[in-house]
Amino acid sequence: MNAIEIRNLYKKYKEHVLYEDASLTVGEGHTVGIIGANGTGKSVLFRLIAGLEYADGGEILVRGKAVGKDQDFPENIGIFVNQPGYIEFYDGFTNLKLLAEVRHVISDQQIRDCMRRLGLNPDDHTKVKNYSAGMKQKLGIAQAVMENQTIILLDEPFNALDFQTNAEIFSILKQLKEEKKTILLTSHQQDFLEKVCDELYIILNKKLVPFTEEIRRSYFSLFGNGT
Repeated sequence: MNAIEIRNLYKKYKEHVLYEDASLTVGEGHTVGIIGANGTGKSVLFRLIAGLEYADGGEILVRGKAVGKDQDFPENIGIFVNQPGYIEFYDGFTNLKLLAEVRHVISDQQIRDCMRRLGLNPDDHTKVKNYSAGMKQKLGIAQAVMENQTIILLDEPFNALDFQTNAEIFSILKQLKEEKKTILLTSHQQDFLEKVCDELYIILNKKLVPFTEEIRRSYFSLFGNGT
């Protein structure tokens, strides 16, 4: 059984169509990168898979069950999209503990272990509002993986970070891949995607298209060296 199947997806906002007859299959344990220009719907795609929004047509199946029909919120999905909302006057550990209390599947010690794995100190009482951009990115990834989620959706995990923090997050992704997690990524830093992903897709003409060498040449001739 595949981890994710997107079949003939149709999605629009007001009069703007983001996806039209778009399809994608992601096998269990695969790492797939999604690239595309701003406004093409990368973040929306992740929200649709996680059940945070619903398609206007077609269907999305997570482990064979249709989102919005057989299940509202697929189990064992971790998602990081557009800087999750935190209570900024609490520290990182307290924020993660509050999130963990929704499902009650992990202990405080497991939260602490996850934070340390991501280079965060669970005993640091710095308020999240005073976190650096890199610390906020790591905290966002922590909430997406702390419950040992088997499908992980990370939208721009390398966004606006310095080289060292990018390298640290890249190392974390490699570890998750070695653990056979199913991972979907978006990033404007295509070099990182190419190093960690098994497959790359691009959003073109409202569809999800394999990012072949031919498409790479034509795409960059129009938009330059970036996504």
